[in-house]
Amino acid sequence: QVRLVESGGGLVQPGGSLRLSCATSGLNFGIWVMGWYRQAPGMQREVVALIDGGGLTNYADSVKGRFTISRDYGKRTVYLEMNSLKPADTAVYYCSAGSHHWGQGTQVTVSS
Repeated sequence: QVRLVESGGGLVQPGGSLRLSCATSGLNFGIWVMGWYRQAPGMQREVVALIDGGGLTNYADSVKGRFTISRDYGKRTVYLEMNSLKPADTAVYYCSAGSHHWGQGTQVTVSS
């Protein structure tokens, strides 16, 4: 059974940082394009960052230069390092494998 479990969300002040983790099990981790998505209240889910099996990354324009996606093959885990956070980054963040398998999401709130 495939499982993706996100962690690391929380409340942070503007300008602060958070690191999200997504631990996976039950899938061939190395071959999947892993991604982080987010959904704010009343908005559609949007892609934040993607990383393929070779480590090639792609980012939404709104997070370029502030967020970094990475993956640890040994731990079967994908990370999202988020810096210089803004209130507009507030959303539920989801981890995905190929937009096919999804985690339950973790809330990120950026507020003073």
